[in-house]
Amino acid sequence: MQSLSERTASFTDSVIRRMTRISLQYDAVNLSQGFPDFEPPKEILDRLAQVAYEGYHQYSITWGAQDFREALAAKQSRYMGRTIDPNSEIVTTCGSTEAMMAAMMTVTNPGDKVVIFSPFYENYGADTILSGAEPIYVPLTPPDFRFDPNVLEDAFRQHPKALVLCNPSNPCGKVFTREELETIAALAAKYDVYVITDEVYEHIVYAPHRHTYFAALPGMWERTISCSSLSKTYSITGWRLGYIIAPPEIIDRAKKVHDFLTVGAAAPLQEAVIPGLKFGQDYYDDLLAKYTHKKELFLKGLDDLHIIHNDPEGAYYVLLDISEFGYDSDLKFCEDLARLVGVGAVPGSSFFREPVNHLIRFHFAKKDETLLNALNRLESLRSKIPSRKRN
Repeated sequence: MQSLSERTASFTDSVIRRMTRISLQYDAVNLSQGFPDFEPPKEILDRLAQVAYEGYHQYSITWGAQDFREALAAKQSRYMGRTIDPNSEIVTTCGSTEAMMAAMMTVTNPGDKVVIFSPFYENYGADTILSGAEPIYVPLTPPDFRFDPNVLEDAFRQHPKALVLCNPSNPCGKVFTREELETIAALAAKYDVYVITDEVYEHIVYAPHRHTYFAALPGMWERTISCSSLSKTYSITGWRLGYIIAPPEIIDRAKKVHDFLTVGAAAPLQEAVIPGLKFGQDYYDDLLAKYTHKKELFLKGLDDLHIIHNDPEGAYYVLLDISEFGYDSDLKFCEDLARLVGVGAVPGSSFFREPVNHLIRFHFAKKDETLLNALNRLESLRSKIPSRKRN
Protein backbone atom coordinates (compact mmCIF):
# COMPACT_ATOMS: atom_id res chain seq x y z
CA MET A 1 0.00 0.00 0.00
CA GLN A 2 1.17 3.51 -0.75
CA SER A 3 1.71 5.83 2.23
CA LEU A 4 -0.95 8.28 3.33
CA SER A 5 -0.67 12.06 3.17
CA GLU A 6 2.55 13.37 4.67
CA ARG A 7 1.07 16.78 5.45
CA THR A 8 -1.46 15.22 7.84
CA ALA A 9 0.88 12.66 9.41
CA SER A 10 1.55 14.86 12.45
CA PHE A 11 -2.11 15.67 13.08
CA THR A 12 -3.88 14.54 16.23
CA ASP A 13 -7.60 14.73 16.80
CA SER A 14 -8.89 18.04 18.14
CA VAL A 15 -7.93 18.19 21.81
CA ILE A 16 -10.91 20.45 22.47
CA ARG A 17 -13.39 17.96 21.07
CA ARG A 18 -11.53 15.11 22.77
CA MET A 19 -12.05 16.78 26.15
CA THR A 20 -15.78 17.00 25.43
CA ARG A 21 -15.81 13.23 24.92
CA ILE A 22 -13.87 12.73 28.16
CA SER A 23 -16.29 15.05 29.98
CA LEU A 24 -19.19 12.94 28.74
CA GLN A 25 -17.40 9.76 29.78
CA TYR A 26 -17.10 10.94 33.41
CA ASP A 27 -20.33 12.97 33.56
CA ALA A 28 -18.23 16.09 34.13
CA VAL A 29 -19.44 19.66 33.78
CA ASN A 30 -18.15 20.43 30.30
CA LEU A 31 -16.28 23.74 30.42
CA SER A 32 -13.97 22.60 27.64
CA GLN A 33 -15.65 22.98 24.24
CA GLY A 34 -17.04 26.51 23.93
CA PHE A 35 -20.76 26.10 23.41
CA PRO A 36 -23.60 27.38 25.64
CA ASP A 37 -26.21 25.29 27.43
CA PHE A 38 -28.94 27.91 27.02
CA GLU A 39 -31.36 28.48 24.15
CA PRO A 40 -30.93 30.78 21.14
CA PRO A 41 -33.21 33.83 20.92
CA LYS A 42 -36.91 32.97 20.69
CA GLU A 43 -37.34 34.92 17.45
CA ILE A 44 -34.83 32.65 15.73
CA LEU A 45 -36.38 29.47 17.13
CA ASP A 46 -39.87 30.58 16.08
CA ARG A 47 -38.65 31.26 12.55
CA LEU A 48 -36.92 27.87 12.46
CA ALA A 49 -40.24 26.17 13.20
CA GLN A 50 -41.91 28.08 10.37
CA VAL A 51 -39.12 27.41 7.88
CA ALA A 52 -39.65 23.66 8.15
CA TYR A 53 -42.90 24.05 6.19
CA GLU A 54 -41.82 26.71 3.69
CA GLY A 55 -39.74 24.73 1.24
CA TYR A 56 -36.20 25.74 2.18
CA HIS A 57 -34.94 22.16 1.90
CA GLN A 58 -32.82 22.24 -1.26
CA TYR A 59 -29.55 23.95 -2.13
CA SER A 60 -29.45 27.69 -1.73
CA ILE A 61 -27.22 29.76 -3.98
CA THR A 62 -23.73 28.38 -3.43
CA TRP A 63 -22.30 31.49 -1.78
CA GLY A 64 -25.39 32.08 0.38
CA ALA A 65 -29.12 32.68 0.08
CA GLN A 66 -29.90 36.15 -1.25
CA ASP A 67 -32.04 37.30 1.69
CA PHE A 68 -29.49 35.95 4.18
CA ARG A 69 -26.61 37.81 2.52
CA GLU A 70 -28.67 41.00 2.33
CA ALA A 71 -29.53 40.84 6.04
CA LEU A 72 -25.94 40.01 6.97
CA ALA A 73 -24.58 42.82 4.79
CA ALA A 74 -26.94 45.33 6.43
CA LYS A 75 -25.88 44.25 9.92
CA GLN A 76 -22.14 44.18 9.25
CA SER A 77 -22.26 47.47 7.37
CA ARG A 78 -23.46 49.10 10.59
CA TYR A 79 -20.70 47.62 12.70
CA MET A 80 -17.79 47.66 10.25
CA GLY A 81 -18.42 51.25 9.20
CA ARG A 82 -18.62 50.72 5.44
CA THR A 83 -21.32 49.59 3.02
CA ILE A 84 -20.92 45.85 2.33
CA ASP A 85 -22.22 44.63 -1.03
CA PRO A 86 -24.20 41.41 -0.39
CA ASN A 87 -23.57 40.16 -3.93
CA SER A 88 -19.85 40.80 -4.41
CA GLU A 89 -18.33 41.06 -0.92
CA ILE A 90 -19.81 38.12 1.07
CA VAL A 91 -19.49 34.34 0.96
CA THR A 92 -21.65 32.28 3.33
CA THR A 93 -19.74 29.28 4.73
CA CYS A 94 -20.26 26.25 6.94
CA GLY A 95 -19.16 27.99 10.10
CA SER A 96 -16.09 30.12 10.65
CA THR A 97 -14.07 26.90 10.48
CA GLU A 98 -14.73 26.66 6.76
CA ALA A 99 -14.43 30.43 6.38
CA MET A 100 -10.88 30.34 7.74
CA MET A 101 -9.94 27.33 5.58
CA ALA A 102 -11.42 28.91 2.44
CA ALA A 103 -9.64 32.18 3.20
CA MET A 104 -6.33 30.40 3.67
CA MET A 105 -6.70 28.49 0.40
CA THR A 106 -7.77 31.68 -1.37
CA VAL A 107 -4.59 33.60 -0.60
CA THR A 108 -1.79 31.06 -0.08
CA ASN A 109 0.20 28.76 -2.33
CA PRO A 110 2.14 25.66 -1.23
CA GLY A 111 5.40 26.83 0.32
CA ASP A 112 4.06 30.22 1.42
CA LYS A 113 4.44 31.30 5.05
CA VAL A 114 1.69 32.45 7.39
CA VAL A 115 2.16 34.37 10.66
CA ILE A 116 0.11 33.08 13.61
CA PHE A 117 0.06 34.56 17.10
CA SER A 118 0.58 32.06 19.93
CA PRO A 119 -1.59 31.14 21.82
CA PHE A 120 -3.97 30.34 18.97
CA TYR A 121 -7.14 28.42 18.23
CA GLU A 122 -5.94 24.95 17.26
CA ASN A 123 -7.39 25.00 13.72
CA TYR A 124 -5.09 27.77 12.49
CA GLY A 125 -1.95 25.68 12.32
CA ALA A 126 -3.86 22.83 10.72
CA ASP A 127 -5.43 25.15 8.13
CA THR A 128 -1.99 26.43 7.21
CA ILE A 129 -0.53 22.95 6.83
CA LEU A 130 -3.53 21.66 4.88
CA SER A 131 -2.99 24.56 2.47
CA GLY A 132 0.61 23.50 1.99
CA ALA A 133 1.89 26.63 3.73
CA GLU A 134 4.25 26.98 6.69
CA PRO A 135 3.25 28.66 9.97
CA ILE A 136 5.48 31.26 11.66
CA TYR A 137 4.53 31.65 15.31
CA VAL A 138 4.82 34.96 17.17
CA PRO A 139 4.31 34.79 20.95
CA LEU A 140 1.76 36.82 22.88
CA THR A 141 3.41 37.18 26.28
CA PRO A 142 1.33 36.56 29.44
CA PRO A 143 -0.20 37.98 31.54
CA ASP A 144 -1.47 40.73 29.22
CA PHE A 145 -0.64 38.80 26.02
CA ARG A 146 1.08 41.62 24.19
CA PHE A 147 3.42 41.02 21.28
CA ASP A 148 6.90 42.44 20.78
CA PRO A 149 6.78 44.61 17.63
CA ASN A 150 10.39 43.72 16.82
CA VAL A 151 9.66 39.99 17.01
CA LEU A 152 6.60 40.51 14.82
CA GLU A 153 8.61 42.42 12.22
CA ASP A 154 11.21 39.63 12.25
CA ALA A 155 8.38 37.32 11.22
CA PHE A 156 7.33 39.73 8.45
CA ARG A 157 10.92 39.82 7.20
CA GLN A 158 10.46 36.16 6.27
CA HIS A 159 8.04 37.38 3.58
CA PRO A 160 4.82 35.66 4.71
CA LYS A 161 1.78 35.68 2.45
CA ALA A 162 -0.70 36.21 5.28
CA LEU A 163 -1.19 36.79 9.00
CA VAL A 164 -3.99 35.25 11.06
CA LEU A 165 -5.55 37.59 13.62
CA CYS A 166 -8.06 36.27 16.17
CA ASN A 167 -9.65 39.25 17.88
CA PRO A 168 -11.00 38.88 20.54
CA SER A 169 -8.66 35.96 21.03
CA ASN A 170 -9.42 32.36 21.78
CA PRO A 171 -8.06 31.06 24.19
CA CYS A 172 -6.74 34.01 26.20
CA GLY A 173 -9.51 36.56 25.73
CA LYS A 174 -7.13 39.26 24.52
CA VAL A 175 -8.66 42.25 22.75
CA PHE A 176 -6.06 43.89 20.53
CA THR A 177 -5.78 47.62 21.11
CA ARG A 178 -6.09 50.01 18.20
CA GLU A 179 -2.40 50.84 18.62
CA GLU A 180 -1.48 47.15 18.30
CA LEU A 181 -3.72 46.76 15.26
CA GLU A 182 -2.14 49.81 13.64
CA THR A 183 1.29 48.26 14.21
CA ILE A 184 0.13 45.09 12.45
CA ALA A 185 -1.45 47.17 9.68
CA ALA A 186 1.74 49.13 9.06
CA LEU A 187 3.74 45.92 8.76
CA ALA A 188 1.12 44.32 6.50
CA ALA A 189 1.32 47.32 4.17
CA LYS A 190 5.12 47.50 4.31
CA TYR A 191 5.61 43.81 3.49
CA ASP A 192 2.49 43.36 1.31
CA VAL A 193 0.80 40.74 3.50
CA TYR A 194 -2.87 39.68 3.64
CA VAL A 195 -4.58 39.62 7.05
CA ILE A 196 -7.11 36.86 7.73
CA THR A 197 -9.22 37.80 10.73
CA ASP A 198 -11.30 35.57 12.99
CA GLU A 199 -13.80 37.87 14.72
CA VAL A 200 -16.43 35.45 16.01
CA TYR A 201 -16.43 37.14 19.44
CA GLU A 202 -16.87 40.64 17.99
CA HIS A 203 -19.87 41.38 20.24
CA ILE A 204 -18.37 39.95 23.46
CA VAL A 205 -15.86 42.60 24.51
CA TYR A 206 -15.76 43.73 28.15
CA ALA A 207 -15.55 47.37 29.21
CA PRO A 208 -13.42 49.39 28.93
CA HIS A 209 -12.06 47.45 25.96
CA ARG A 210 -13.43 48.02 22.45
CA HIS A 211 -13.43 45.90 19.33
CA THR A 212 -11.88 47.39 16.21
CA TYR A 213 -12.53 45.65 12.90
CA PHE A 214 -9.18 45.27 11.18
CA ALA A 215 -10.76 45.85 7.77
CA ALA A 216 -11.95 49.27 9.01
CA LEU A 217 -8.40 50.56 9.58
CA PRO A 218 -7.13 53.02 6.95
CA GLY A 219 -5.86 51.16 3.88
CA MET A 220 -6.64 47.69 5.26
CA TRP A 221 -9.93 46.86 3.49
CA GLU A 222 -8.07 45.86 0.33
CA ARG A 223 -5.87 43.28 2.07
CA THR A 224 -8.21 41.94 4.80
CA ILE A 225 -10.25 38.73 4.64
CA SER A 226 -12.73 39.07 7.51
CA CYS A 227 -14.02 35.72 8.78
CA SER A 228 -16.72 35.22 11.39
CA SER A 229 -19.78 33.19 12.27
CA LEU A 230 -23.16 33.51 13.92
CA SER A 231 -22.45 30.69 16.39
CA LYS A 232 -21.40 32.69 19.43
CA THR A 233 -23.49 35.82 18.84
CA TYR A 234 -26.79 33.92 18.66
CA SER A 235 -25.87 30.77 20.64
CA ILE A 236 -26.25 28.48 17.61
CA THR A 237 -22.89 26.72 17.44
CA GLY A 238 -24.51 23.62 15.94
CA TRP A 239 -25.99 25.51 13.00
CA ARG A 240 -22.56 26.03 11.39
CA LEU A 241 -23.27 29.36 9.72
CA GLY A 242 -20.22 31.48 8.96
CA TYR A 243 -19.08 33.98 6.39
CA ILE A 244 -16.22 35.77 4.69
CA ILE A 245 -16.32 39.50 3.96
CA ALA A 246 -13.66 40.90 1.63
CA PRO A 247 -13.15 43.00 -1.51
CA PRO A 248 -14.82 41.63 -4.67
CA GLU A 249 -11.62 40.32 -6.28
CA ILE A 250 -10.89 38.22 -3.16
CA ILE A 251 -14.49 37.10 -2.75
CA ASP A 252 -14.63 36.00 -6.39
CA ARG A 253 -11.83 33.51 -5.68
CA ALA A 254 -13.19 32.55 -2.25
CA LYS A 255 -16.57 31.69 -3.81
CA LYS A 256 -14.87 29.08 -6.00
CA VAL A 257 -12.88 27.59 -3.12
CA HIS A 258 -16.02 27.44 -0.96
CA ASP A 259 -18.04 25.84 -3.79
CA PHE A 260 -15.64 22.92 -4.07
CA LEU A 261 -15.16 22.57 -0.31
CA THR A 262 -18.78 22.35 0.83
CA VAL A 263 -21.11 23.54 -2.00
CA GLY A 264 -23.11 25.58 0.49
CA ALA A 265 -24.33 26.16 4.02
CA ALA A 266 -27.66 24.77 5.24
CA ALA A 267 -30.48 26.55 3.40
CA PRO A 268 -33.21 26.36 6.09
CA LEU A 269 -30.85 27.62 8.78
CA GLN A 270 -29.81 30.61 6.69
CA GLU A 271 -33.46 31.56 6.43
CA ALA A 272 -34.21 30.91 10.11
CA VAL A 273 -31.44 33.14 11.48
CA ILE A 274 -32.46 36.26 9.51
CA PRO A 275 -34.59 37.67 12.38
CA GLY A 276 -31.45 37.64 14.53
CA LEU A 277 -29.49 39.57 11.92
CA LYS A 278 -32.19 42.26 12.12
CA PHE A 279 -31.98 42.72 15.88
CA GLY A 280 -31.31 46.24 17.12
CA GLN A 281 -28.46 47.38 19.34
CA ASP A 282 -30.42 46.38 22.46
CA TYR A 283 -29.81 42.71 21.68
CA TYR A 284 -26.04 43.14 21.54
CA ASP A 285 -26.06 45.27 24.70
CA ASP A 286 -28.01 42.53 26.49
CA LEU A 287 -25.66 39.86 25.14
CA LEU A 288 -22.65 41.71 26.52
CA ALA A 289 -24.38 42.28 29.85
CA LYS A 290 -25.15 38.56 30.08
CA TYR A 291 -21.55 37.55 29.46
CA THR A 292 -20.19 40.29 31.72
CA HIS A 293 -22.32 38.83 34.51
CA LYS A 294 -21.15 35.29 33.77
CA LYS A 295 -17.53 36.39 33.71
CA GLU A 296 -17.86 38.17 37.05
CA LEU A 297 -19.70 35.23 38.61
CA PHE A 298 -17.19 32.63 37.47
CA LEU A 299 -14.01 34.61 38.09
CA LYS A 300 -15.16 35.57 41.60
CA GLY A 301 -15.74 31.88 42.26
CA LEU A 302 -12.22 31.07 41.10
CA ASP A 303 -10.86 33.87 43.29
CA ASP A 304 -12.73 32.51 46.31
CA LEU A 305 -11.07 29.15 45.65
CA HIS A 306 -7.66 30.84 45.35
CA ILE A 307 -7.17 29.55 41.82
CA ILE A 308 -4.83 31.72 39.73
CA HIS A 309 -6.30 32.86 36.41
CA ASN A 310 -6.12 35.62 33.83
CA ASP A 311 -8.79 38.29 33.35
CA PRO A 312 -10.15 38.00 29.79
CA GLU A 313 -10.85 41.23 27.93
CA GLY A 314 -13.24 39.57 25.47
CA ALA A 315 -14.73 36.21 24.41
CA TYR A 316 -15.76 33.75 27.16
CA TYR A 317 -12.61 31.85 28.06
CA VAL A 318 -10.31 32.00 31.06
CA LEU A 319 -6.86 30.46 31.52
CA LEU A 320 -6.03 28.87 34.87
CA ASP A 321 -2.53 28.35 36.25
CA ILE A 322 -2.13 24.77 37.55
CA SER A 323 1.56 25.07 38.48
CA GLU A 324 0.82 24.28 42.13
CA PHE A 325 -0.17 20.71 41.23
CA GLY A 326 3.22 19.85 39.73
CA TYR A 327 1.96 17.94 36.67
CA ASP A 328 4.37 17.35 33.81
CA SER A 329 1.40 17.01 31.44
CA ASP A 330 -1.51 19.42 31.36
CA LEU A 331 -3.44 16.85 29.33
CA LYS A 332 -3.08 14.33 32.16
CA PHE A 333 -4.21 17.00 34.62
CA CYS A 334 -7.33 17.69 32.53
CA GLU A 335 -8.11 13.98 32.34
CA ASP A 336 -7.78 13.71 36.14
CA LEU A 337 -9.85 16.87 36.58
CA ALA A 338 -12.72 15.34 34.60
CA ARG A 339 -12.40 11.92 36.23
CA LEU A 340 -11.80 12.90 39.86
CA VAL A 341 -13.36 16.34 40.23
CA GLY A 342 -16.03 16.23 37.51
CA VAL A 343 -15.13 19.36 35.54
CA GLY A 344 -13.97 19.38 31.91
CA ALA A 345 -11.16 21.69 30.72
CA VAL A 346 -8.78 21.98 27.77
CA PRO A 347 -5.00 21.68 28.25
CA GLY A 348 -3.26 24.95 27.45
CA SER A 349 -0.53 23.20 25.48
CA SER A 350 -3.00 22.65 22.64
CA PHE A 351 -3.06 26.43 22.08
CA PHE A 352 0.60 27.36 22.47
CA ARG A 353 3.56 26.83 20.19
CA GLU A 354 5.80 27.44 23.21
CA PRO A 355 6.32 24.59 25.73
CA VAL A 356 3.41 25.42 28.02
CA ASN A 357 2.16 22.75 30.42
CA HIS A 358 0.94 24.81 33.37
CA LEU A 359 -2.23 26.34 31.92
CA ILE A 360 -5.72 25.00 31.25
CA ARG A 361 -8.71 26.69 29.64
CA PHE A 362 -12.27 26.89 30.94
CA HIS A 363 -15.20 28.64 29.26
CA PHE A 364 -18.11 30.32 31.01
CA ALA A 365 -20.80 30.32 28.29
CA LYS A 366 -23.13 28.38 30.59
CA LYS A 367 -26.22 28.91 32.69
CA ASP A 368 -25.49 30.35 36.12
CA GLU A 369 -26.49 27.08 37.76
CA THR A 370 -24.03 25.19 35.55
CA LEU A 371 -21.20 27.53 36.51
CA LEU A 372 -22.09 27.30 40.19
CA ASN A 373 -22.17 23.51 39.90
CA ALA A 374 -18.69 23.56 38.38
CA LEU A 375 -17.41 25.87 41.12
CA ASN A 376 -18.92 23.62 43.80
CA ARG A 377 -17.08 20.66 42.31
CA LEU A 378 -13.84 22.65 42.14
CA GLU A 379 -14.01 23.14 45.91
CA SER A 380 -12.69 19.58 46.20
CA LEU A 381 -9.92 20.19 43.64
CA ARG A 382 -6.97 20.19 46.03
CA SER A 383 -8.20 17.24 48.07
CA LYS A 384 -8.91 15.07 45.04
CA ILE A 385 -5.85 16.16 43.03
CA PRO A 386 -3.06 16.72 45.55
CA SER A 387 0.16 18.41 44.51
CA ARG A 388 2.79 16.23 42.89
CA LYS A 389 5.56 18.64 43.79
CA ARG A 390 8.26 17.24 46.03
CA ASN A 391 8.34 18.62 49.55
